[in-house]
Amino acid sequence: MPLNPSLAPDVLAHLAALTEPGLAVVDDELVAAAGPVLADAGVPIGITLTVTGGPVAEGSVGFGAFADAQPAVEPDGPVHGDDIYELLFTSGTTALPKGVMLSHTNATLSAHGFALSLSRGVPADEDVRLLSFLPVVYHVGDQIFTLSVLACGGTVIVGRRPEPGAIAAAIAQGRPTVLWGGSPQLVKGVTGALEAGDVDAASLRVVVYGWGALEPAVLASLTARCPEVRTMGIFGQTEAIACHRFWPDRHVETYRASAPAVNYVGLPHPLLASKVVDLDGADLVGAPGVPGEAVYRSPSVTHGYYRDPDATREAFRDGWFHSGDSCAYDADGLRVMVDRYKDIIKTGGENVSSLRVESVLHQHPAVAQAAVIGLPHDDWGEAVTAVVVPAPGAEVDADEVIAFARERLAGFETPKQLVVIDALPVTVGGKVLKYKLRAAHADLYGVPT
Repeated sequence: MPLNPSLAPDVLAHLAALTEPGLAVVDDELVAAAGPVLADAGVPIGITLTVTGGPVAEGSVGFGAFADAQPAVEPDGPVHGDDIYELLFTSGTTALPKGVMLSHTNATLSAHGFALSLSRGVPADEDVRLLSFLPVVYHVGDQIFTLSVLACGGTVIVGRRPEPGAIAAAIAQGRPTVLWGGSPQLVKGVTGALEAGDVDAASLRVVVYGWGALEPAVLASLTARCPEVRTMGIFGQTEAIACHRFWPDRHVETYRASAPAVNYVGLPHPLLASKVVDLDGADLVGAPGVPGEAVYRSPSVTHGYYRDPDATREAFRDGWFHSGDSCAYDADGLRVMVDRYKDIIKTGGENVSSLRVESVLHQHPAVAQAAVIGLPHDDWGEAVTAVVVPAPGAEVDADEVIAFARERLAGFETPKQLVVIDALPVTVGGKVLKYKLRAAHADLYGVPT
């Protein structure tokens, strides 16, 4: 049951009470923060991961000593494919994290499904070398990157924190064939660091990104430095990680005409049955551009939510897993990710995709990161509001950035106000916790809450 190390103490306590673990395995860097919360929950630290050379927590053993003491033979006992082997918790971007139950079959099929994509361009499966500076304690790190590469007999290189300069240095040293780049903004930062340091990145064959469209200029810079690289955009979630995949080099004209304003996510993997449905459950195929909800069936879909039968029933209504993501078909059947349903902004009778507005703001040179939210407004119902982090050394002129956006967006999509902050609240995987931004700025327009 891997947990996000950035969880707030009250959330960690809630999950400990929900799952009743017998012991915890804790990174030595996190013992000071997690130890008291675990102690209050009655969960002893049994094993310490001495990653940074720190001391072993009192009453525990180091992971190396623990591993050395284990027998070299497999334990006896039957294992069935439908047995739940892991609980992975959702990102908690809209509410408390839910425990996603994953079986051996889930993990095996997800791993082998991704191994097909990650082994592109290498002579043999075991030549895959994947680099990830994003944590491997949540769905994508665990299921589709770590396990997929190990299933190939390849190598996983794990970094500590997603810093572009450190990632560029690791590419030079580790010669990975695959980079899990996370957000398009992180891929942009890494590409810039490769150029600034004149780093040899020719070993790269596949760069994977998600949560938005990659800017064509970034892709051009990356492929100029790594001629054999292919980029793959993925779209999935903890509960259904077979994923949609979009290869910009396969859909060149579509990509050039739409990115980064439109987040194409391509087609579902063959392991994933997927459709986009309206509120009545009718398939919207043949109605290009009409947004609905993406729903899934697959052996890679979760068995349900741990100790939450109501949420499980709601998610699996009509025999399909309901993702909570708003998507649309295009004329060729490719999928476009519109937004999370809860992040769509309803303003003046119009629906606004926060992702679309963010993609425009990210093109402004003074903006490093952007999140767009709807805030209560007497006239508009919700007002489109931008929250941005300045680029290093830059000063954000709110009026100028809003004017920049207005030139590229419809009037109703353009932010009414722009707020500048030092850092966005994010999950361990880099997803913005928009509910925290909505709470922090709820009174921006003077509407009582």
